[in-house]
Parts: sequence; structure tokens; C-alpha cells
Amino acid sequence: MEGMSLPVLRPAAVAVEPTPGGVPVPAADPHDTLHDPVRRHRLALIARGRRARLAATVAVVFALVGLNVANHVLGWDTMWLGPLGAVTLLAFARWQGLTWHQLGLARHTHARGIRWGLGVIAVVGAVYLVGILLPSTRTAFLDVRYHLPPAGALLTAFVMIPIGTILLEEVAFRSVLWGFLSRHARMWQVLVGSSLLFGLWHVFPAMASATGNAAIGSAVAGLGPFAKVAVVGGTVLFTALGGVLAGELRRRSGSLFASVGMHWATNALGVLFGVLAWRLAA
Repeated sequence: MEGMSLPVLRPAAVAVEPTPGGVPVPAADPHDTLHDPVRRHRLALIARGRRARLAATVAVVFALVGLNVANHVLGWDTMWLGPLGAVTLLAFARWQGLTWHQLGLARHTHARGIRWGLGVIAVVGAVYLVGILLPSTRTAFLDVRYHLPPAGALLTAFVMIPIGTILLEEVAFRSVLWGFLSRHARMWQVLVGSSLLFGLWHVFPAMASATGNAAIGSAVAGLGPFAKVAVVGGTVLFTALGGVLAGELRRRSGSLFASVGMHWATNALGVLFGVLAWRLAA
């Protein structure tokens, strides 16, 4: 038995495929035929380089501009435009190689995101309640666009706003655009960039705010021809800051559901408390 020796087993070396971008990628296992097409597609995306990824990001921004114009200038119905736009953006993001985790939609983050979202809804609801109970701040809720009967307010808050507004805006800015920007910039830059674009997204809606909201109209009444400019600028700034807060919720939770909760609370609860504010004012 002295001349016998056991063979030494060494792990097989992992082949590495060079890419034009200089990023080494492990070679595909020849026996792994199930995921081979997906792997080849991702390798091809990496090989395209930084310019191609930047072009894809720019394409998303231009798509958002088109959706905004279609909604507010051409008057397309957001009840079908919102879902269609959201699905199209997600499909494009997945085709470009973004994972569900990069999009804030990974399954393991759902529970955490929902908890964050419910917490934000509770906080916003408490702030709104105080706001309508104080006569000095109640006028901020008296928006003629939401002077609705209870049934209409419920339909707006639970159907029209989630489907026609929140779905597209959250998928666009805190999911798809967020994921694309994260491939080029640091996290704080992603947060600032997506929030600034979110603020600019509200330029068209801001043009109608001075005539629709009594508090805003009275606040800018003395500015004369600059009233609309002040309303638009203030709205862009306010919504950009809201985008920062929503983005921070998305970053901390890792889930899109956290920012969805905040978005629904600020918009939909505003409608519901607005109905109560009109009744108190009467």
C-alpha cells in the first residue's frame, strides 16, 4: 500500500470572457442550456459599452417627455395611457438588462416596502387632519378640481389616481429611470436627478393650479403677469422635494412600494380630506 496515493482533486478553473468594456464576465457553462439565451443577451448588453447604455437612458427620458405631452397637451386618457406606459417602460428596462432588484420590485423587498408605505400613509393622514381642522390652513385643501360628492371622491382616490397617475409616475421615476441612472451615477446623484425630472414632469399641471386652488390663487394674486411663472416654479420645486423624499423611501426600503405609499397618501388623501374641507368651509 506504500506505493499507492490518492489523486488530488482541484477545482476547475473558471473561464473568463473578456468584453470590450473591460469587465470580465464568467464564461457560460456549456451544460447550462436553460439560461444560455438570457446569459448571451446580458453579455451582449455589456459588450455594447457605456455609450449604448447612455443612449438607452436618454431614450427613457424622451419617452417620458412624450408621455407628458400626450397626457397634458394632446389630452390622452391617463386611465389607459398610464398602465400602457408603465408596462412598456418596464419591458424596455428588462430588455436592457435591468433586474427586478434594480427596479425596486424584487419579491424579497415587498413586505418591507409595504410597511414603510403604510407608515407614511399614517403620518400624512395625521398632518392632513390637522390641516383641515385649522381654519388658517384649510383653504389649501379647497381645490375646485376635487369639489366632489363622496362617491366621486372615493372613485378618484382609489381608482383614478392610482391607475391614472401613481402607476406611471412611480414606475417611470422611482423604478425604470432610477434603475437606468444607477448604471451611470452614484446614489445621491440618482436621487437628485430623478427628483429634478419628477419636478419638471409637473410643469403642465402647474399651469392650471392658480385658477383651481383658492390658496394658491390668492398667494400669487399680487404678482400680476408673473403669477403663472411663480406657480410653475413653486410647483416644480415642491414636487422635486417630494421626489427626493419619495426616492429616499425607495432607497432605504429597497422597494417601490414605499414611495407608492407616500405618493398615494399625498394625492389621494388630499382628495378625501379636500371633500371634508369643503364641507367644513360651507
